[in-house]
Amino acid sequence: MACTDVPCATYMALYIVSMHIINSNSRTSSHWRLNFDEGKVVTDEKPQDNGLRKPDEDLMLNILTTARVSKDGEWVLEMEQGHCADCKAEIENPSTDTPTKSTSITTPHQAGHGSKYDLLSCGKPVNTTPYDHLQGIANRKGHVHIPEPEVAMIFKKKGSRSSEVDMSDLERRLRKSRREKPRSAQVFNQIGNYWRIKGNTQLSIECFRKALSISPNNPDVLLNLARVLFNLQFLDDAIFLTRKSLELQTADQNSWLQHFTLGEILKAYGHFHEAALHFRHTLDLNPGFQPAQAHLREMEMTPDPTVTYYTLFIILFLVLGVLVGILTSLDANLDDYGELSKTQRHFNRAMAMRSIKLGINPKLMRMRKCNC
Repeated sequence: MACTDVPCATYMALYIVSMHIINSNSRTSSHWRLNFDEGKVVTDEKPQDNGLRKPDEDLMLNILTTARVSKDGEWVLEMEQGHCADCKAEIENPSTDTPTKSTSITTPHQAGHGSKYDLLSCGKPVNTTPYDHLQGIANRKGHVHIPEPEVAMIFKKKGSRSSEVDMSDLERRLRKSRREKPRSAQVFNQIGNYWRIKGNTQLSIECFRKALSISPNNPDVLLNLARVLFNLQFLDDAIFLTRKSLELQTADQNSWLQHFTLGEILKAYGHFHEAALHFRHTLDLNPGFQPAQAHLREMEMTPDPTVTYYTLFIILFLVLGVLVGILTSLDANLDDYGELSKTQRHFNRAMAMRSIKLGINPKLMRMRKCNC
């Protein structure tokens, strides 16, 4: 019996769909993988485990599956040995030649088998601060790393005879302070100074930004951030932050370090006179401070370029004045000589006319004068 049009069309559609499913079965489809040598995605001719790659061979998948968020809001990667064996040393002792982007400011790394290295950081970076418009802060991810070992003197214990600071002990104390006061601007400021010693500029700036997000008018944080930017040669940003810190300093606090920093920045600008004023003010507030004395001695031996320019300008002005006076005198003498010559010519002409009228020969007159 002939079938109607509708059942035949339905059976035909089911047949076509079935054949399409069979032909596109995943067991016979191509598998793709990332070829690290060629740097592109290629077909996997020999898939493992029925076309599924082992989890430890896919690095990106391994990172995604082993990442977790710690209590401090940081990303922690629990990776196996061999993926990042030198991350701890690379983070704590970055290269000072070129900026590194392998040091994540929010992602601590694990070093060694079965252990996790929790990077001493200030947590998740803040979105914005009142000072992010400064060029040195806006471009913080591209800065070179500059260690500042002299900052360790801030953490030197009173009464300690040793000039060295135990960085491991300092790190333990800062971790404890961070756990006890997770929202303290002072703790973030000290962690930023810790990274200044280590030489990780990016981490130190992020810690100072975190502190300023909590306390925007903290003069100590502003001054420390200014010192970092000064070392990076962002002089405009550094002098802005230092003056801001000096303005916010209370009357009962000693501001010798602000004046010393301003002196160094102004000296770098070449404004020796103003820099010397700040260095002298530094010595008034902190007598015997040797770096300020050294700067003053150096500037006394170096002539102030501003004074030299003024001297040259005065000399040039005097020379031009003398030249103008000489030219004016010459013009006056020439005018007088021209008038005298003109008068003499008129007199000679009048005498000649008179002699002609009287019938006197001018030659005879001259001969008589010669005989006399």
